[in-house]
Parts: sequence; C-alpha cells; structure tokens
Amino acid sequence: MDYLVLKWVHVLSSTILFGAGVGSAFHLFVATLRRQVGGMATATRTVVTADWLLTTPSSILQPVTGIWLVHKMGVPFSTPWIAWSLGLYVLAIACWLPVVWIQIRMRDVMAEAERTGAPVPAAYDRMFHQWVVLGFIALFSFLLIFWLMVAKRLPWAG
Repeated sequence: MDYLVLKWVHVLSSTILFGAGVGSAFHLFVATLRRQVGGMATATRTVVTADWLLTTPSSILQPVTGIWLVHKMGVPFSTPWIAWSLGLYVLAIACWLPVVWIQIRMRDVMAEAERTGAPVPAAYDRMFHQWVVLGFIALFSFLLIFWLMVAKRLPWAG
C-alpha cells in the first residue's frame, strides 16, 4: 500500500476512534446526569452499538496501520515517540476493554429498570464511576498520542 494512503487510513481511523469515543462518552455522561431512566437506557444502547460499529474496527486498524507506517518509514520501534505512543495505546486499550464490558452491563441494568419502571439502580452508579475513571485515563492517553504523532518528540524532552 502506498505510504500516503496508509497514513490517510491511519489518520482517518484515529479520527473515528477518538471522535466516537468522545461523542459517545458525552452522550452517556449527559444522559446519566439527567437521571431519566428512559434516556439512560437509550444512551447505553447507543453507546454499545457505537463501540461495536465504530470504535472496535478503528481500534484494530490503529495498531495495524501504525506498525505498518513505522516499518515503511524505517524508524526503529525504540524511537522514544514511537515507543511511548505504543505504550500509551496499550494503556488506552487496557482501559477501553473493561469499559466495553461495563457499558454492556450498564445497558442491561438500565433496560431492566426501564422495563420494570424502577429508579436508576445503585449498581449503575458504581459502574458509571468506574467508566468515568477508565475513560479519562484513555482520553488523556489518546491526547498524548496525538501530540506524539504530530510533534514526533516527547513533550518533556525539550
């Protein structure tokens, strides 16, 4: 594959990965703050769907295209900005994988609350707090990866 096309696919998939993540997180966060069971049930269903349709494929494309780009550029993986990018990506995905499971559980809990007319369960709130913490770690990891991809240097290395 031509370098420019490969780079375009890499940038496009990173845009989808980041955009879907931030967009769905905002959607679920706002719905949760409103505390309306129906809205929360809808938001959790939508977020789970977005993860499967957008986040999952782009999260697979990112390391494949990234590693391929590094190979095409002939740059060693030990280059600090590349090594840090890979490490931060592993961290972000390590946070995202439990988030997927948490979101599925949140969806199921809220579907049951909606079906039975129950209030927001305490279990949802516990999962939501875990979801927020893991989401912020992944968000800041991706923001630093973007810096590294653009600057091609560590921000603290001068």
